[in-house]
Amino acid sequence: MIAGLERERSLLEAEYDANRRRTRLIFEMVAPEAYYDRPIPLRHPFVFYDGHIPGFSFLTLVRRALGGDPIDPLLEKLFERGIDPGSLTEAQRSAPQAWPSRETVEAFSDACDARVREALRTGCLDDSSNPRLVRGQSAYTIVEHEQMHQETLLYIVHRLSRDRKRPLPSEYWDGERPHYRRVEVAAGAATLGARRDAIAFGWDNEFDETIVAVDAFEIEADNVTNGDYLAFVDAGGEPAPFWRRDGDEWKLATLFDEIPLPASWPVYVTYRQATEYARWKGMRLPSEAQYHRAAFGMPEGAERSFPWGEDAPQPKHGNFGFVRFDPVPIGSYPSGASAWGVNDLVGNGWEWTSTPFAPLPGFAPMASYPQYSADFFDGEHFVMKGASPVTHARLVRRSFRNWFRDDYPYAYGTFRCVA
Repeated sequence: MIAGLERERSLLEAEYDANRRRTRLIFEMVAPEAYYDRPIPLRHPFVFYDGHIPGFSFLTLVRRALGGDPIDPLLEKLFERGIDPGSLTEAQRSAPQAWPSRETVEAFSDACDARVREALRTGCLDDSSNPRLVRGQSAYTIVEHEQMHQETLLYIVHRLSRDRKRPLPSEYWDGERPHYRRVEVAAGAATLGARRDAIAFGWDNEFDETIVAVDAFEIEADNVTNGDYLAFVDAGGEPAPFWRRDGDEWKLATLFDEIPLPASWPVYVTYRQATEYARWKGMRLPSEAQYHRAAFGMPEGAERSFPWGEDAPQPKHGNFGFVRFDPVPIGSYPSGASAWGVNDLVGNGWEWTSTPFAPLPGFAPMASYPQYSADFFDGEHFVMKGASPVTHARLVRRSFRNWFRDDYPYAYGTFRCVA
């Protein structure tokens, strides 16, 4: 492995265990009677994810990479892959006639976990002759796959009615919105993606490194807030998906509560809503390359690994890594600002870009998960950058690319405008 096989084994096993603990904590937020609920109709019910996450890990590392024996072929098939349908009709067609009992799913999950842990302890994880194991690809795939699903699971928990979940204590506060400010970003180069030998692991859509020339532009120093977006709604714009009307007052649905609309928090909207707001303001969304230039570029021409510099991501740099489940007022992390003085480019909400999700030059499907990106190069999904409060810190890297459909209302997606 990259840093020595035995050391890497112990780190991967520890991270796998930490993932399983956090996933279990998320499932404990769901009341037992809601196990088969489907709060987001375009996604499977909770039962699917209870089997899918460990089942995917088992299939990816043990069955396909290492050639291990099956546990239960029928359950492996059932829990193999999630869905991203374009309509409710497609989503309904994808559902099985009936889901297994919780006891059956949990027994399957436990068996998968045992086999995966054994493989992480004793299996061959790095084999240059096996495409699925080159540079430990399958082991890293299962670790990051679960971390990404923890965020999307919380999107589903968010939509579950309060009487069917077990809330955790949460603190909320509003704040003064900073004075509106636009920052001029000079023309220069933006590096998208990464070299394959430069990072320990990346998903296939992160390769190959691509350098793009970016013209000078102005970008808002802060994300568009609920207060900013309210003016758009008052002018006839569509309300944000997490807003609720209560008489003459707007409220915000947080993960566990409903609170008076915090004007200083970033607004979470769909790509279409963000685009309409930007048009209303006489501006537009930044491209992926403009985001990179504003986030990682420097006036003298060099680029940083993170907006704040080279230090590994820490809580002082932004609202990510499950420190909180909900946003905080914009500009709360001055230590995370970019070289241009742009705030919150990582954390507090994924940032919509105007760039359709598409392969970078040199793209090749990854051996451990060949369907990961290629199925979504359809012009209907758009690149998101940065991180949300519930994005794992491991995913906070310059080359990481997230994406959703332009009308998907469940993601923690915010935005800022450029001119």
